[in-house]
Amino acid sequence: MSRLGLKPRYSFGSLHSLMLKTPKLPTLNFQALKALAADATTAVSKTASAQSSSSTSAPCSCAASDSTGWISSPASLSDSDFQEVGTLLQDPFVEPTFAEFHPDGTRYDSPDAPIAPRYFPYNRCTVSTCKKCGRAYLRYTEAGGYFVDRRIRALSVEKLVDAKVED
Repeated sequence: MSRLGLKPRYSFGSLHSLMLKTPKLPTLNFQALKALAADATTAVSKTASAQSSSSTSAPCSCAASDSTGWISSPASLSDSDFQEVGTLLQDPFVEPTFAEFHPDGTRYDSPDAPIAPRYFPYNRCTVSTCKKCGRAYLRYTEAGGYFVDRRIRALSVEKLVDAKVED
């Protein structure tokens, strides 16, 4: 019981056991992310070839919205449509930088913006693949201001940049 007479919802022990039951995603370095992006591109190409030979197959629902730049996750997509395969968060106990990487004057939501894993928002992302077609996506939750917004961006090997964070 607390000073207010309320029973705490969780004790330290129950929080600790909850944390132990949560599957830990592997932390992906740049080379692993690049390999995953290349593998996903190959998988999507094979799926597209198979669909073009079948007149009854529809394109995957994950590609219905243009996510070449950051967008709010469409209501048509569910977390159950994706398999989380890794995280870009290097250390959960250290606040990653909020600096963005835009050497060519791009903006956060630009489809041409580089994907620099050490910079915001990539340094807070999970990497997921679509369970149907194998496309790879970067996903994170924007929790600023008065709202919480799940964001998504397609992982593109062509946009990946191994940029170091400047102090």
